[in-house]
Formats: sequence, structure tokens, C-alpha cells
Amino acid sequence: MSDKRNKPAGVPKQGEVIDHAWMPLAKQPLPAGRPRTWYISHNRRLKAMRLAIALLDSGVFSPDRATNETIRETAEVIGVHWPSDATCRMVRRLMAAQR
Repeated sequence: MSDKRNKPAGVPKQGEVIDHAWMPLAKQPLPAGRPRTWYISHNRRLKAMRLAIALLDSGVFSPDRATNETIRETAEVIGVHWPSDATCRMVRRLMAAQR
């Protein structure tokens, strides 16, 4: 008896090569009615995640090697606004997080 499950379109089968570019999800508006500090911290977390991913992709795997200068140079390369010291600390914390 074969097990045929319906997978959503675009999900590759095990061992299948992905031959198309990765497509980001469509952006949705943030929920209304939250305090301003929530939006600031939310956007800071998103920026830190983008920067941490870019650093990992560029070969910086250790938070010790991710200096503020390195993080800010990476932000310039990927087109993200200049990160503050708090954002740089958050990037290093994300990189040091246990997986």
C-alpha cells in the first residue's frame, strides 16, 4: 500500500533539487494598536535577523568576529540602514544563540 500524501505546491520532494529562486513571503501590515516601543523593538529584531543571516552567509560564524564595523559594513552591502550599537549587540546575541 503506497502512501500518497498531498504536499502543498512548491514543496520539493526529498532528494529533489530546487531549480527556482527563493521567493520571500508577501509583506503584511503590522497589527494596529500596539505601543510605539513594540514597533521599534519589532523592527530592530527584524533588522538584527537580516544582518545575522547576511553575516553567516558571508562566512562570519562567530559573534567574536562580528564587530560593530563588520556588522555596519554588511548593512551597507545588503542595503539596510546603519545599525545602532543596540542592534549590533542583538546581532551578536542572535549569532551566539544555541541551536
